[in-house]
Amino acid sequence: METEMSFEMKIGNGPEAGFMTGYLEALALVERLHRLLLDVIKDEFERLGVLEINSVQALLLFNIGDNEVTAGELKSRGYYQGSNVSYNLKKLVEMGYMHHQRCEIDRRSVRVRLTEEGRRIRDIVEGLFQRHAEGLVSKQVLSPEGLEDITSSLKRVERYWSDQIRYIY
Repeated sequence: METEMSFEMKIGNGPEAGFMTGYLEALALVERLHRLLLDVIKDEFERLGVLEINSVQALLLFNIGDNEVTAGELKSRGYYQGSNVSYNLKKLVEMGYMHHQRCEIDRRSVRVRLTEEGRRIRDIVEGLFQRHAEGLVSKQVLSPEGLEDITSSLKRVERYWSDQIRYIY
């Protein structure tokens, strides 16, 4: 393959090549897992006949939970990863899943929180995740220690990437 050849030319065949291959595989896996998570949520909502909300919006409601936040905080707190947060917030407000209110101090800022209907969606996602957590343990797919190792490793990568962004500027 062309990409494999250019990869070998850049890295060589030493130990770095093996690490680079593993790193690229891990990156692809993280991306696939995120897309698969959205598909799992979508399937749950289709099974329940809840078709007016998409999986990105449902995950956003789950992540907000009982908090009241501004649109800017959604990204900084890690509640939302996409680029179209304004669109999804507007849709969720229009569909009655979120309340929005202009901030008294900064009128440009809007604070959002879940409505009763939004909390119902959040509870569906929470139930789905609870069943998955129980299944992962009961079927011995992942142990609590294994989950702790994965989480710890991912947090270290997150810190490393964050540091790389900060030092660019």
